[in-house]
Amino acid sequence: MDDVLVVLTNLPERAAALKLARALVARRLAACVNVLADCTSVYRWKGGVENATEVPVLIKTRAALYAEVEAAIAELHPYELPEIIAVPVAHGLGEYLEWVAGETTISIG
Repeated sequence: MDDVLVVLTNLPERAAALKLARALVARRLAACVNVLADCTSVYRWKGGVENATEVPVLIKTRAALYAEVEAAIAELHPYELPEIIAVPVAHGLGEYLEWVAGETTISIG
């Protein structure tokens, strides 16, 4: 079974986060995408300290699909430099991990 990843990104508004979530699931690049409640991000950008309200997104996918997930996020993300971070899942309920793999695999025939 492929290794499962959780890919993290933040979007500036809920509508954009939901659009990304639906696209990733529809393309079978993610089994599940959690669109979380707004948060405040504080970060350094172009020499200054900024803060913004953002919508965190957690994407459950397979390591083999990471490049496609990254490309889809970059395509649909409004930021000049979007946060895209993948964290490997070291442990998890076997049935859930199998479900992630099954939902991100296109069956032939």
